[in-house]
Parts: sequence; C-alpha cells; structure tokens
Amino acid sequence: MPKSTRENPADAIRRRLRPLRGQVWALGVLVASLTLVVVLWKMAYDRELRTSEETFISQTQDAADLLRQRMVNFELVAGGGISLFASVARPTPDQWFGYVDGMELHRRFPSVAGLGFTGYLRQSRLDELQDEWHQAGWGDLKVRPNLGGDRLAVVLYLEPRTPENLAVIGFDMFSDPVRRQAMEQAMSSGEPTLSGPVPLVQGDGQHSSDTGLLLYRPVYRGPEAPATPEARRESILGWVYVPFWVEDFVSEVLPERDLSFTIDDITDGSPERIFSRRPESAKPPAFSNAVEFENYGRRWRVQFESAPLAKAAPRLSSLQSILSLGLLASLLMYAIAWMLARTEARAQSIARRLTEEYRHSEERFRTAMEYSAIGKALMDARGTIVQANPAFGAIVGVEPDQLEGRPFDDLFEDPPGYRQTNDPVQADDGDGVRRETRRLHRQGGEPRHVQLTYAPIPGGEGTAVSGLVQIEDVTDRLRAEARVRALNRTLEARVALRTRELSQSNEELEAFAYSVSHDLRAPLRAIDGFSRVLVERYGDAMDESGRDYLGRVRSAAGRMGELIDALLKMSRVGRGALKTEAVDLSRMAREIIDDLRAGDPERADRVEVVIEPGLQASGDAALLRNLLVNLLGNAWKFTRDRDSARIELGREGDEFFVRDNGAGFPQDYVGKLFRPFQRLHAQSEFDGHGIGLASAKRVVQRHGGVIFAEGNEGQGACFRFTLATASDEAD
Repeated sequence: MPKSTRENPADAIRRRLRPLRGQVWALGVLVASLTLVVVLWKMAYDRELRTSEETFISQTQDAADLLRQRMVNFELVAGGGISLFASVARPTPDQWFGYVDGMELHRRFPSVAGLGFTGYLRQSRLDELQDEWHQAGWGDLKVRPNLGGDRLAVVLYLEPRTPENLAVIGFDMFSDPVRRQAMEQAMSSGEPTLSGPVPLVQGDGQHSSDTGLLLYRPVYRGPEAPATPEARRESILGWVYVPFWVEDFVSEVLPERDLSFTIDDITDGSPERIFSRRPESAKPPAFSNAVEFENYGRRWRVQFESAPLAKAAPRLSSLQSILSLGLLASLLMYAIAWMLARTEARAQSIARRLTEEYRHSEERFRTAMEYSAIGKALMDARGTIVQANPAFGAIVGVEPDQLEGRPFDDLFEDPPGYRQTNDPVQADDGDGVRRETRRLHRQGGEPRHVQLTYAPIPGGEGTAVSGLVQIEDVTDRLRAEARVRALNRTLEARVALRTRELSQSNEELEAFAYSVSHDLRAPLRAIDGFSRVLVERYGDAMDESGRDYLGRVRSAAGRMGELIDALLKMSRVGRGALKTEAVDLSRMAREIIDDLRAGDPERADRVEVVIEPGLQASGDAALLRNLLVNLLGNAWKFTRDRDSARIELGREGDEFFVRDNGAGFPQDYVGKLFRPFQRLHAQSEFDGHGIGLASAKRVVQRHGGVIFAEGNEGQGACFRFTLATASDEAD
C-alpha cells in the first residue's frame, strides 16, 4: 500500500493565509487613506485657525499703534507749550490761558485734564517767587506739600481753569517719587518722558478711576537743549506736562468693547496694572497676544484676548463638508488597493531591494573597520578576537592576522575589572555599552594604559560575532593628570605655609600691642603718682612755677595714657572676623544722635539733623556703629560754634555721606585727616585724640570700601564712603 503524504503544518498555515494578504493590504490602504484625509483636514483646520490668529495679531498691532500715535499727539500738545516759552521768556498766566484756550483740548482730547507748566526752583527762592506771584496780582502761591527739600517742582500754570485744575496750582510734584523720577529723567535726557500710573490730583469723581499718567517735556534756558546731562540740569526752567486719565484715554483710542485687553507697565521689572477690559462671556478666548513697546521712557505690555473660537474663526464650520468628501475618497482608494494587492510583483521587487541594501551595508561596515584610525576588534561570546583592524594591531604591537582566535584578556597585565587608585572608574551607560581603563602588555615596548569601550552588536546572540570593542591609548593623558595632581598638592602645601606665617605675624603684632599697653602704663602711673605726691607733700615749698611744671607733667602723663587707649582701640578695629548682616544705618544714626543730644542738652534744640530714611547696608553692625559714631560725633563737635548748625546723613548713588556746616578744614590738608594722631585744629579749640577718623577709615577698608573728605575752612565738611555688597564681602 502506498504511503500517504502529509503536509507540513507550517506550510499549511502559510498556504491558508496567502489569500488574505491582499485583504490585509487593502485594509492598510484604507487606514492610510483615512489617516491622510484626517491629516489634510487637520492641516486645513490649522491653516484657517492660523489665518484667524494672524488677523487677530494684526488687529492687536494696529491697536497698539493707535495707543502710541495718540501719545505722539500729547507730545505735540506739550511741544506747543514749549514753543510759547521760546517766544516769550516768561509767559504770564493770562498768556498761558490764551494759548491753551485756543487749542480746545476738551474737544480734541477729552481724556486730557489740561496743559500745565511746573517750575523748577530751589527752596531758598520759594519766598521770592511767592512775593513776585502776589505782587503780580496772580493770587497767593501756596506750595504743598512742602517737605523741606532743597529742590521743588511747583505747578504754576494749568489750563483750562476749572475748579479742579485751580486746586492743583502750587502742588510740589517732587513730593511724589513716581512723578519725580519721570521729571528727572526728562531733565537729564532732554526727551519727553511718561510717568508711571499715579492718582491725578484734580480727580473730580466724574471718572471711573482717578488713575492717570503725566507726559513731561523739559523747558531749558535758550533756544536749544544743552548737549550734556550736567548742562541740562543747570539750565532747566521747568516742565510742560499733559495729565490725562487712563480709562478715558484708552476708551477714546480703542472704543470697541468686544476687544478685551490689559495694559501693564513693566519698566521696573514687576508688572503694574494700568488698564483692564475683560469680556462678559465666560468662554475662554481663542487667541491671545502680548505687544510690548517703549512709550516715552516707560515700557508697556498690552495683553490682548480674542473672542471665543466660534466667533473668532467662523469659517471652521465649513470644513466639515470637506471631511465628508475625504472619507468617500478613502473608500474608493480601498477598492483600488484591493485590486492592486492581488499581484506579487511589488513584493518580489521589495525583497530584491532589501537583499541589495543588506549587501551594501555589509561592505560599508567592513570598509569602516579597515580604514578607521580608532582601534576596533570584533569578539565572540567567549571573549576571543574574531577580527581586528590595523589601528588595533598598531596599538597592541601585534599584526591583525596574528590576533584572530586569541583571547582578548591575554593582551593585558591586569585582570578584567581591576582598577588602580588613579584610573578612571568603569562606567555602564545602561544600554550595554561599558568603558574601562586597563594596562596593556605591549610587545616590544613599555606597558601602556588604554581605555576600552565594549558595545554589544544587536542580533549577535548565537552568531560568530557578539560584540565590538574600541581601544584608545591614554597613557600620556594619565601621566599629565598625575603631574597636575602633584602640582596641586605642592600649591596647597605652600598656601598652608603662608597661612601659618601670616597667623604667626598677627599673633606677634597682638603681643606687641599688649606689651606696649602694659610696659608703658607702669611708667606713666609712676610719673603721675610721684607728681601727685610732690604736689601734696611739697607743694607749699615750691613756687608757682614749680607747681605749674608738675601740673603739666601730670597732664602730659594723662594725655599719653589716653593716646595709648586710643591706639589700642584702633588696633582692635582691624582684628576679629566680620559678622556680616543687614544693617539699618538710618535707625542706627538716629540712636547715635539721640545719645549726642542727651550728652549735650544745651545744643539739643539748636542742631538740625537730617537723616535719609531707608539707608540699608550689609556689614558688621558693631564696626558700622563705630564708623557712624566717629563721623556724626565729629560733625556734632565741629558745629559747636554755629548758631544754626546742620548735620545731614544720606546716600547718593553707591556713596553714603555725612555733611555738616561746621568749622571745616583746608582742602590742602585733607591727606592728614585719616592718619592717627593728626589734627588740623588746636586742642584748646576742639578736644580729641586724632584717632577717630583713622578708625573710621579702617572700618570702611575692612568692608571693602573707600572713604574721602571734602571741605572748606569755615564752611563745613562732607565725608563720603562706600561699602562693598554682601557678595563682595564674602569674597
């Protein structure tokens, strides 16, 4: 009986699945076409969305341009006021009224409160200006608030002459730091400057908010502004300014209520809200855009928000029909793919192409191995070298043909995983790549250190090749690192030696200071004691001259004892570690002045002391108190003969200053002030040891700063000093 042939199960499964390949292919085409339709629809959707967003951004740019353009109109209004000063040296209030009345500000710019002029004058000229104002029949000029500053910026003209604007006349704009900052910036630059948001003084309750802005333009003597900031400050007459309400200004420029946005002033880094218009709809906006621009010395950020998506991009709804057509086209493509999938020609072509690509890939790999300048070797799973390139053979000193079949670890003196103290640590990147440094036993030469990189070959399990190793000679690099480490150890030893020598020198100086205080005090006590005994026991036997001589001896001994105490006190200022902390110099100065007033009650009410608030510094609180005690004590002492004595503590830029109107000193002798025991006044005029300013200089130097003095004899003195920042002190 003939044997029955049975079909292989694997072949049977492949035979049954073969007719389904076309269906699977057609199904793939359907999925791909549907994906393509959705992607194209999404692209059209995104393009329409992008177009709507670009239109919105263009609208926001136009809105921002309108805001800037209206500010240009305000600048032109202020420029007209400057032209009036150019034609009339000093216009009267009536001339100013006539000029502003002809401009019709309320009709052209409803948000503008008026056009005014603020005069720049010294406090000393205020009485003269008030008399002139009264004699000219312009009424009483009452300056408010008068904070007693040296410079004033008083509103002299403000038209139109409404009751609210008349109430502003006499207001000192320098009393408000926001207004003052803008006015000083305009004065220094000569350019129009916009202030930050402030409550307008003429708020009349008719506006939703009294918040306003002021645009300043400086007025100088002469037809043109000076070239330098210093010259501008010297020739400034005042400022023409335009005050306006923010809410009315924005509503006047952008009356559309469907455009929601906020305006923030970001000049100083932290945003400050100027204006806000929010939509009534609870739906989120479709788009948002922020526009930042410079606005007369201020930086504004306008954050716009669009309407909800349905209103901001209405054409998106029409894209639904396009999606339906795309789905129908996908079904047609599925039918076509079903017919094309019946053929196998394409599958055979793909197979041939893959075979050719595999052959090219093999050739590229062998070429890279052969001509690479990096040593490379292929190994099997047992660690035996299968193939090595010429660069590998050159590093180990063996021909590549002789390395085939040789265990890889036989090339090294140390076992696998062994690491010396200074060798790099083995590393594993987590993807099977491993690196280590080993000592190579190079034939025909000295041992070398090499860095090895092991990498597995994907799909190499069960084949003749399972891994690739790269080798790099790092002997010279390791030797250089060893030399650097040795040099660092030498430098550390030298630094330690110099530190010990400096510490010994400081200890010797302290011992010397103690010896001076101890050895000199004993003879001084003997001189003083025996002099006192001579006066008590033998005073009657001496004439007046002898007793006078003994009195001078005792006075000189006491004076020398005080000088020794002062010298030791100054030496202690230079020792000890700084305890850096935040120090309130204003509070500390007020405490010192209170002590001076209590110690000298006769002058307590006759000395005017001005201490700038908020003076902060970083340093040692005890040393900084010593500094202020010496400087303020000197100012108190040397203003003793002044009927209207004045002492001032303040800050200009990075410099602190202590200024007085006392006896002063000749500027030619300023170099002697900070030397120990150097005095520019006789002991009979002003007592002291001549050590206070030397101690003050040492305190400032310990804080990384400098101190210097300015003065004129009989006109007072000014001591200026700087203190390093906290980071500088730490360095």
